[in-house]
Parts: sequence; C-alpha cells; structure tokens
Amino acid sequence: MTGQPPSAQTPTRALRLHGTIARKLGIAIVSGQYKPGDLLNSEIAASEQLAVSRTAYREAVRILAAKGLVDARPKVGTRINPQSKWNLLDPDVLEWTFESEPDLALLNSLFELRNMVESAAAGLAATRRSAAHLKAMRAALDGMAEYTLATPEGRQADLDFHTTLLEATDNPFIISLTSGVSAAISTTTIFKQRKRPLRRDPLPDHLRVFTAIAAKDAAKAQKAMSELIELARADTPSSRRSDRRRVE
Repeated sequence: MTGQPPSAQTPTRALRLHGTIARKLGIAIVSGQYKPGDLLNSEIAASEQLAVSRTAYREAVRILAAKGLVDARPKVGTRINPQSKWNLLDPDVLEWTFESEPDLALLNSLFELRNMVESAAAGLAATRRSAAHLKAMRAALDGMAEYTLATPEGRQADLDFHTTLLEATDNPFIISLTSGVSAAISTTTIFKQRKRPLRRDPLPDHLRVFTAIAAKDAAKAQKAMSELIELARADTPSSRRSDRRRVE
C-alpha cells in the first residue's frame, strides 16, 4: 500500500456557526480539557467570550447534550458528563476523540467492539448474503485495490465493503449499527495513517473475508473478519496518553 498519509483531520464538513462551536467544545471535552462535573461558562459569558450570539451558543450546547457530553439544566448550568454517558459511537464524538491522541484503553475498547460485532456479522452474512451483496462487496474490493486507503475514494470503498457486509446479515438491529461501525472504521483508518502511510496492504485480509462469505462458510468468515480487525489494531499506533486516568 503506497501513497501519502491522509490529512490528520477528517475533512471538515461545512458547519453552521453553532456546529463550529459545538465541535470546538466537543474536542475540548473528549480530550480532557474539561473534566466530568466541570461547569461550562454561563450562556452570557460564553457567548461573549466566543463572540457569538447567545442563540448560537445555546444551539451548540443542545448538540453536545444530544450526544451525551453535557447536561444542561436551568439555574444549574451546563455540566460535563462522565464518559459513561457519552454517545461514543456518534460519528462526531469519534471524530473529535481522534483529533488528538485517544486514550489507549478507549482505542482498544473500540477494536474489541468491532471484533464482537463485525466478526459475528460476517458469519451471519455468509449464510444470508445474496448475489447482489456479493457484487457490491466485489466492487468495493476493486475500489480499494484501485485507490488504496490513502485516498478518500479508497476509504469510501472500504466503508462500502463493511456496510454491505452488515446489510447482508438481514438483521435490522445489526444493520442499525452501520453508522457507528462506519464512523469507527473511518476515524481509525485516518488516525493510523496520520504520520506515515500504511506499511501493510489490508486488501488481502478483506479478500479472505469475501471469499469465505461467497463460499457460505460462516466459521471461516467469522475467523477471517476477526483476524482482519486484529491486524488493523496492530497497524494502529499506540496512544501517548495510555497512562492517562480513565474517566468512568
């Protein structure tokens, strides 16, 4: 796998003002600049400090509250929630977490979750996949081969492969996890290429998963997906903040 590392930052979506404020505060919260129980500045003070309207700031706080990062109450203020209340698989929360060096324990936990969900999903997909699913997965693999994970096109092809695999389970509850799983894949893929290109081509790992699913071999598909995820974890640089106290 060759090519230059992708930008350390996920391409920023066009954000309205309140979205920009939410992103700035969200990064500060997940990076530990604010601790659980801390109170943010009052609406008046914060809006003046950020040079924005109170309405924009209020909307930003609502975004953070919806993601579980804060608890905003009248006459009490906006308090930072413990990590156990955060919507950790929310795409924005994951992106904000990987803006800096995520806690190593949290990184490992993310890969553990992927292994539990995607490995079992691969086994199920092997018994339920259709010809259309195989065609879509094959096209995704072709895209990965052509563009590589160093490019947005290659990373999208990778997401297409994993998304189709979840869809092939024909289980609506597993399929509902697609957004979170895709966000986890996207953020970690960019993170592990932040400083240098990938030294190992992950395409053969995906091909083994595809071959097992195409053969309707559930046990082999589950094993191949588990190995794929473990290799992806091994490719991911360890966090420099691995000794940081975990926030429970």
